[in-house]
Amino acid sequence: MKSINPATGKLIAEYNEHTMFEVEKILQNVDNAQFHWKKSSFSLRSALMKNAARLLRQKKTDYARLITGEMGKVIREAEAEVEKSAWVCDFYAEKAGEFLADEITDTDAGLSFVAFEPLGTVLAVMPWNFPFWQVFRFAAPALMAGNAGVLKHASNVPGCALAIESVFRDAGFPENIFRTLMIPGSSVEKVIEHDVIKAVTLTGSEVAGSKVAEKAGRNLKKTVLELGGSDPFIVLADADLELCASTAVTARMINSGQSCIAAKRFIVVKEVADQFTELVKQKMAALKTGDPTDPATDSGPLARPDLVADLKEQVDRSVKMGAKVELGGNKISGEGFYFEPTILTCVTEQMPVFKEETFGPVLAIIVVDNELEAIRVANNSKFGLGGCVWIKNTEKGIAFAREIESGAVFVNGMVKSDPRLPFGGIKKSGYGRELSDYGIKEFVNIKTIWAK
Repeated sequence: MKSINPATGKLIAEYNEHTMFEVEKILQNVDNAQFHWKKSSFSLRSALMKNAARLLRQKKTDYARLITGEMGKVIREAEAEVEKSAWVCDFYAEKAGEFLADEITDTDAGLSFVAFEPLGTVLAVMPWNFPFWQVFRFAAPALMAGNAGVLKHASNVPGCALAIESVFRDAGFPENIFRTLMIPGSSVEKVIEHDVIKAVTLTGSEVAGSKVAEKAGRNLKKTVLELGGSDPFIVLADADLELCASTAVTARMINSGQSCIAAKRFIVVKEVADQFTELVKQKMAALKTGDPTDPATDSGPLARPDLVADLKEQVDRSVKMGAKVELGGNKISGEGFYFEPTILTCVTEQMPVFKEETFGPVLAIIVVDNELEAIRVANNSKFGLGGCVWIKNTEKGIAFAREIESGAVFVNGMVKSDPRLPFGGIKKSGYGRELSDYGIKEFVNIKTIWAK
């Protein structure tokens, strides 16, 4: 496996893949560790998880540099990602015992209750765009519930994968309770089939999700899938346009646009469309694109050259269909995998930048006549991960949010994940939930116990 710096296109390091013989040995070791781990107390698990959070914060600078080097995230966002990973560790260290406490229910029994017990070993197939956060948001609840974790990370962030394994080991967790498999994507199906694996969670593309779900389904194993998104950012006539435009740029440009919950379709009522477009154009044009290790940089490279090519192709096809380029629209020449911050107007529902997920710094503006049309256009998508609406009347905004088909809707705020709230999507954005009490209960045996 090769780690390539997206800012330069140069090799950072190479890593040896595990053979299937080595994978088999790792899985058996993990299974043995989980047999003992499931009997451990919440107090022990909590202490170790807090150790993991402390280590993340102590080495935040080092881990952030690793993230930036391997996938190009600007350094201040990388540091924030490590800090957020520590937060989710602390959250479940404090809340897991409460979330998984026995629930007593009155029945005809002398005592009846629901117990929440670990399933076993959970396989996580994770992407590169948030290489620490997306792993820890699975691992923290899974391990606190008494499960073991096996990580198959994206092949372009092997250094991050091994670093995460070391966090748990250095925090004092049993040596094999969380392991990284250095294997290509083609080997995932064999791992899913293995008897040690009891469930699978995947964050990634619609195609990858469907393949994992098919293989897990054939083997009758539980799955949670967090897939792509094309989140609507809905601007109504009475929105605070200055705040709305500033947030719009942040919501589109976080991680250089490489986020499932980044706002992608900007649906604006015609009364304020021109003013909103001009404000967004000014703010996007002021962004600094360049070296992701520079704290002043706002937008870094995309993670791989094929992502640049795919994004350019989506923009070009949309322009041929009538979209107008207000800003950017091209690959940035020179070393590294850079794409200009881009704004497209005159976007229609037939265009690629509307129908497909755009994974990069492309902001597509769709003008609608009224609020009812805004709801229809927002829901005219195969995706349903998140969305937001901007309106002065919060009560009306909440009623509007109920009409949007997605796993989350934010009123006058940018869509984000939070350990305290469930996270996940509907339609082609996947199923199941991560985070909060809902997330930790995805990979437990919800057991009824009835006693006379």
